[in-house]
Parts: sequence; structure tokens; C-alpha cells
Amino acid sequence: MDWVCYLLCCADDTLYCGISNNLDKRVASHNAGTAARYTRTRTPVRLVFVESCADRSSALKREIMIKKLTRLEKLALIG
Repeated sequence: MDWVCYLLCCADDTLYCGISNNLDKRVASHNAGTAARYTRTRTPVRLVFVESCADRSSALKREIMIKKLTRLEKLALIG
């Protein structure tokens, strides 16, 4: 599967950005509380944005760029 950069909206209305090469499994892990420490206590999460990336390196670079955005900029990205 291709690498993707994604945004989740957590139960407390915060946003979480991550990367994966198996998005369905990763989102399920977030909701099970076994993925990231940040989302562990903020379940359920819902997927709100996905962007395909060429490889893991470009996905990581895109994740860093998105994490530097303000909340308003991230919401604009979601549309």
C-alpha cells in the first residue's frame, strides 16, 4: 500500500497528524487505544483528511509541514 499522511479529529475536537502505509489498520489501532499516546485517551477518533505520498520519506516531510500549521490552517486543509 502507498504511504499517506492523515489527520484525525479526536473526541475532544483536537487534531492529530500521522503517517501510515496501512491506513485502515492504523485508524483502527487509534480507536483501540493502541496507536499513539496522544490519541489513547481521546477516542473515538475519525479520519478527516488523507493525502497520498510517494514514499515514507515524503510522508514524513508532509507530516512535519502539517504539524507546523496552526489549527485554523489545518481546518482549512480539511475543507
